[in-house]
Amino acid sequence: MMDATSGDFDHPMSFLLDEELNLPSTGEIRSGWVVAHRNNEILVDIGAKSEGIIDNREIATLSPEALESLAVGSEVRVFVVNPEDGDGNIVVSYAKAAEEKDWEQAVTMLESQELCECKVVGFNRGGILANVGRLRGFIPNSQLGRNRNILKDQENKQKAMQALVGKIIHTKIIEVDRERNRLILSERAASKELREERRAELLSSLKSGDVRQGRVVNMANFGAFIDIGGVEGLVHLSELSWKRVNHPSELLKVGDTVKAYVLNIDQERQRIALSIKRLEADPWTIIDETYRVGQLVEAEITRLTKFGAFARLNDDYELEGLIHISEMSEDRIDHPREVVKPEDKVMVRIIRIDPDQRQIGLSLRQVASEKYIESDLALLDAG
Repeated sequence: MMDATSGDFDHPMSFLLDEELNLPSTGEIRSGWVVAHRNNEILVDIGAKSEGIIDNREIATLSPEALESLAVGSEVRVFVVNPEDGDGNIVVSYAKAAEEKDWEQAVTMLESQELCECKVVGFNRGGILANVGRLRGFIPNSQLGRNRNILKDQENKQKAMQALVGKIIHTKIIEVDRERNRLILSERAASKELREERRAELLSSLKSGDVRQGRVVNMANFGAFIDIGGVEGLVHLSELSWKRVNHPSELLKVGDTVKAYVLNIDQERQRIALSIKRLEADPWTIIDETYRVGQLVEAEITRLTKFGAFARLNDDYELEGLIHISEMSEDRIDHPREVVKPEDKVMVRIIRIDPDQRQIGLSLRQVASEKYIESDLALLDAG
């Protein structure tokens, strides 16, 4: 039977001859063995009537790692470019076979949604170009990580994009179209998973007593939230300072960089309790360096109760002491409001210090007491 276009005879049983000779076809990928390097070409035995040839033009473009994998005796996969060129040779390509394998891998990664590391190689107005193996992927601006300021700062957009070139970033593959040579990536889709991974790693490595640097990310009436590297911990109001604090904004603002002490970690609920005040000396452990029984000090009345008034001492730590109702006046009174009110500035005498109970006893009644005349005079003389 003759082919009308070529004039060659096409015998109905010729396919048997093709099978016997194991003739390759264009686009087929075959496994073979490198048998020789000759005349700037590499010969690969693919089980056909003759060896496949990787020509010198492709060899010149291969990386040192690829050339190493094409040493004589190595098993390789090659793509059949031409089953018979003008000289009767089978032309094959190592690079095209590797590229096809990368497309297969891309499809697998699209289905599994595993993270993909890729190297940024360029950019255009629409986004970032990145290599995934031997493939060129595209990350649209809309799929860049939320933490990138490329879109927000249009004035320095090109400079910011240029700074990304050469960097390795994490993405997920969100579209694969082999026919259109289209590979779309998303850094944003990978960000959430990366944060969760880093959070899990940090939680597992943290231990009570660690000191970490972090950034204030939020505040509430009951405390401040600190990001210590991908995980937020809470500094409760009572752990902000040894001083009395009514709201975190008295000491901090969002964006501040601070050091925090890890109090405890709840792995099950993934919560971290932090402290800032634990990085400072506990004033109750050094109180004897500042105060002594019998000393006169200035204070401010902070609150009243039926049994007395609390007063804040005028010092760096703003410690509070109690003026018991019995120490408020020489006369009998029914309520502290008869003598003082909140925000009054008063002179008081320290009559008791108990570091273990973290208590200071104060007295208004004994400020002018004869009991302390000699010690008061001694202090005046020393001054």
